[in-house]
Amino acid sequence: MVRRQLLSPIVIGLALSALAGASTTHSQGNQAPKVPIPNPGVDQIMTLEDAYVRVAYNNEGYVTLGYRLANTLVGKEWIFIETGMTLRSGRPNYTLKRSAISLSLPDGSSIPMPTDGEYKQVDLRGIERQSTVVRDSINYFPPTVRDACRLGFFSEMSSRTVAFDEVELSPTRGCLGRLYFKIPDGLKYGQHFLNVKFQDSLVRAPFRIVTKEEEKILSKNWKDIRKQVQEAFKKGG
Repeated sequence: MVRRQLLSPIVIGLALSALAGASTTHSQGNQAPKVPIPNPGVDQIMTLEDAYVRVAYNNEGYVTLGYRLANTLVGKEWIFIETGMTLRSGRPNYTLKRSAISLSLPDGSSIPMPTDGEYKQVDLRGIERQSTVVRDSINYFPPTVRDACRLGFFSEMSSRTVAFDEVELSPTRGCLGRLYFKIPDGLKYGQHFLNVKFQDSLVRAPFRIVTKEEEKILSKNWKDIRKQVQEAFKKGG
């Protein structure tokens, strides 16, 4: 059963995603570092549900993602992220195709999601096994969601499932699954966006691959950083 958790309409801190430059703006003494807010370039609300769990949504589509394991794969050519998707209340069902999903990289470029055949050309069972212990729950959906469905773009080697190039989304179903990406020259530190094109709009879920130093800054200054981000959104920043 999908956990139905109502999210506050007030945007809460995107602290970990907003650490771009935090290490270089690290303050002197006890003053917390100033952090910029990741700009998706589209109208949407973004929230932080856990250190490595993000939610982004607008009036049409809703995307949640977890990337705890991906944050350990810097330099690797293949990564995956846990993700969930649904539609907002009152929206008609929508067939989401593989081609509607892409990943934006820190250098500003975007890469498409690979096919299941391309995924099967490599052996990723090692990181798939790691995911059984290195993961977070991403079952954060609007209260209209009553049922679960599989986001089956990939047929993982450790299972006997079949891959599909599309999935039908509805406001009453939360679809969950893994999305794999092949990154040229390997995964790098910095700001990424998972891009999901719905029928009439684009949702860009932010996640930042952070260094050990950035993790330390976050841990030490969590409350102050979170407060900064909350205040920035309240001011319309």
